[in-house]
Amino acid sequence: MPALIAAVTSLDGRITGLQRTWLDPAGNGKAQLADPRRSLGNLLGNAIWLGREPGAPVPAMAAGEGFETMASLRTVSAGLPVAAATSANHLSGLTFPPGCRRLYIAADADAAGRHGIRRLSQRAGEAGILAMVLRPQLGDFNDDLRYLGPASLAACLRDQLLPDDAGLLPPSG
Repeated sequence: MPALIAAVTSLDGRITGLQRTWLDPAGNGKAQLADPRRSLGNLLGNAIWLGREPGAPVPAMAAGEGFETMASLRTVSAGLPVAAATSANHLSGLTFPPGCRRLYIAADADAAGRHGIRRLSQRAGEAGILAMVLRPQLGDFNDDLRYLGPASLAACLRDQLLPDDAGLLPPSG
């Protein structure tokens, strides 16, 4: 079966694990398996990072559970580094990069997602990082991108980012 394979890395860029998502051969999303997504390796504290140079300071970033959600968010916010933690439990234990002062957390509406957001927000606050939750218009940001389009997703995010971070999105219009 075809698969999407993503590297889980530490803050210094070292690969610590992998996430594999088996795909439907007909192109209809994930494969129809009981568990189409599997991760292995040292995941806690690490993430699938998009748009981040290892070791570089990151004043603002976004984090969430799933790779598809975070890749969709990154599609319309090229200036905002994002981390996909692979699960709600791993989200709550994400290690913050140096210089992080603002953390946008992509909401997942289930109970495990709410717990991960609550715990990550608490840890961010203890580290002096302002944590804010980003909420999608539909089920998640991947749904927003696929069904509403990039302009609508960017507008939704622009309304939720602090003014200092609005420049991380493409100009509206």
